[in-house]
Amino acid sequence: MTRVAAVDCGTNSIRLLVADADPATGELTELDRRMTIVRLGQDVDRTGRLAPEALERTFAACREYAEIVKAHGAERLRFVATSASRDASNRDDFVRGVRDILGVEPEVISGDQEAEFSFTGATKELTGRADLHRPFLVVDIGGGSTEFVVGDDHVRAARSVDVGCVRMTERHLVRDGAVTDPPAEEQIAAMRADIEAALDLAEQTVPLREARTLVGLAGSVTTVSAIAQELPAYDSTAIHHSRVTRDRVREITGRLLRSTHAERAAIPSMHPGRVDVIAAGALVLLAIMERTGAEEVVVSEHDILDGIAWSVA
Repeated sequence: MTRVAAVDCGTNSIRLLVADADPATGELTELDRRMTIVRLGQDVDRTGRLAPEALERTFAACREYAEIVKAHGAERLRFVATSASRDASNRDDFVRGVRDILGVEPEVISGDQEAEFSFTGATKELTGRADLHRPFLVVDIGGGSTEFVVGDDHVRAARSVDVGCVRMTERHLVRDGAVTDPPAEEQIAAMRADIEAALDLAEQTVPLREARTLVGLAGSVTTVSAIAQELPAYDSTAIHHSRVTRDRVREITGRLLRSTHAERAAIPSMHPGRVDVIAAGALVLLAIMERTGAEEVVVSEHDILDGIAWSVA
């Protein structure tokens, strides 16, 4: 057993996993898993820079995580940063701050590396399931980007495209500094066109329609599952490996796009940090299911964070 810690710093959230990894059996025993909405990618699509307040929110979470890693006595720590910090001209400020707090160099990874980690984390425990057919298509809908990975035991093809719930919200649903409540039809149409163009780009590299099982990762997908199950609160156990049909995703997406901020916030399983971006995330998921013909999505709580942990082990 090796006790490892993994941090995944994305556009919308930063997450920590501390676990005992046993490479001989392929088991990852979770000791602590947590997520903090920091919105590191605030305005990056417009300005090309990480905002000072976004950096401070992220560093505050890093300070908290440093204490947790120390308390558990993790032998190794890996910190991976994704879309927002890839795109930012001042990412050196981010790197320096993380290094000072956690003592490790954050790795600003490529989209292809992100896809590899996501695939490993999502499918390592699915490969023996007789009811799930290969190849898998793993889609990780993040804040700034979405990763598409097709593979069996290993990755066959991967592509990252700049379509995520935060980026789409800021690009299409914000007017006069606030999210439109609810958005106009022309805003939704423009967002959908942007998503379809990104799917065209992904399909140049990844055979999306060849997959037999669609596996969905990250907060937009897990929140859609929680809504589909009408959970009284967010419940990782109920969400992990749940299945949501395309018709149900279409129904939920339509409801979210027609709703106000207050109506979305009143959904019992909704994290406050996702209220403004969940409609865009759900639309990305729906577009993927319609493009691939997937009748359902298998929802996984294990994703890039678990893949990072395995890479450390």
